Amino acid sequence: MTVYKETIQLTSHGKTPTFFDITPQVKTAILNSKIKNGICTVISPHTTCAVFFEEFVHDYTENDDEFLQADLNNILQKLIPDNIAEGQYNYPGEKHYEAVASWPNAEDYLPNGDRTALLNCEAHLKATLIGSSETFEVDNGALGVGTTGYVYFVDFDRTRSRTRKCKIIIMGE
Repeated sequence: MTVYKETIQLTSHGKTPTFFDITPQVKTAILNSKIKNGICTVISPHTTCAVFFEEFVHDYTENDDEFLQADLNNILQKLIPDNIAEGQYNYPGEKHYEAVASWPNAEDYLPNGDRTALLNCEAHLKATLIGSSETFEVDNGALGVGTTGYVYFVDFDRTRSRTRKCKIIIMGE
């Protein structure tokens, strides 16, 4: 059995959840792997990001989100509203603020000591609901999904723009 790994980088805009169609990168990784039959797992190592499988939609909102992404975001917003005030959710708590303030790069997370920069509980909860990975079949050297099946990576954290990693692992023969 062969194991092949690739990591792609994505940059979120940080104002609202940022959706990425990563289907082309997944298909390219499968081709690069030279694996004909096996599985491909797509993983987010970030706690506010998720990976999901959905139909490609040809219609877009004014914010360039596909309609299904906008619908998903609207439903999740009803279930888990944006974290806009301290105390709205249990997280982040005082010990978390203290821990982050002690990090060598604390200014990245608490610019000028601004504690509201850590108000992203909803991003963690939404990512937990959607999940951090998806596994697909590799069939005859190709991504084994239907014509309209696409792979998406989403960063739910809206506190700031960030560079994110997405890992693609292909195993098989």
